[in-house]
Amino acid sequence: MTDTDTGAQPGTAHARVLIATAVPAERDAVARALHDRPAIDVVAVGVGPAAAAAGTATALTTAELAGDPYTLVVSAGIGGGFSTPPGTVLIADAITVADLGAETPEGFLPVTELGFGTVTHRPPASLVRDLAAATGTAPAAVGTVLTVSTVTGTADRAALLARRHPGAVAEAMEGFGVAEAAAAHDVPVAEIRAVSNAVGPRDRAAWRIGDALAALTDAFGKSAPVLESWKNT
Repeated sequence: MTDTDTGAQPGTAHARVLIATAVPAERDAVARALHDRPAIDVVAVGVGPAAAAAGTATALTTAELAGDPYTLVVSAGIGGGFSTPPGTVLIADAITVADLGAETPEGFLPVTELGFGTVTHRPPASLVRDLAAATGTAPAAVGTVLTVSTVTGTADRAALLARRHPGAVAEAMEGFGVAEAAAAHDVPVAEIRAVSNAVGPRDRAAWRIGDALAALTDAFGKSAPVLESWKNT
């Protein structure tokens, strides 16, 4: 597994934060907490890692061409939790793509073991710590957030992912794409998720999307000062 750490762009005079969500409902939940914070922009970039990477890269490039580049990117939204109830806020200390690689007779090989690319981006440790403190996130809710192209819908798949990624606290569909775009622009990245359902058998009656969106609003209300003031030193 290859890890990468993104760094802040040199010479930026002030904080500029881009928050990337998948869909407008997540965007609006985050934006409700960010009134009168002109240094933070929230954009819905699309569902899945490819759309997320393209949308985030477009926003980053547009800001750079305008002479006002972003200094931090945050992937945000709701997602499935491995062992935490709906409404729990999760902070990623690693953003890992779970299914980029090859199936072989010996098992799954991540793309890095095939000699290509990256499978994990690590948010700066100080930022993870500060976000967890600001949001009141318990240590057990800080860990790897997996990015998948197909949402888990069976107990067998959930167990497989848990074995393959013992530190995983959640799965979603955009974090790695957002992180890839941020890394290409040499900008630090973070990921904040609120749990809407358990990773496992697909049971829409058990989803708590409203609770998760409310938790997302609360999390960004508490973490906004951290995002605006954080510097990668």
